[in-house]
Amino acid sequence: MDRVFVCSCFGVTEQQVKKHAADGACTPRQIASACKAGTDCGSCVRRIQAILGRGACPRPESADRRVPVLTGLEEAA
Repeated sequence: MDRVFVCSCFGVTEQQVKKHAADGACTPRQIASACKAGTDCGSCVRRIQAILGRGACPRPESADRRVPVLTGLEEAA
């Protein structure tokens, strides 16, 4: 099995970044908290951003729905 390393400093693979993203880490900082990738030399941060931008992080269901703004006038009606 070929391993594509994203972070050479800590030996983090692309598959590991995708797994952390699927578990809810949706920013490079959250990925760093999960596995340290991007916290040493920083050369992998753009690669992590690219992986996250390719849909590795699922969108929450609520992001597709509009939430009505309540102004307080609804109660009077």
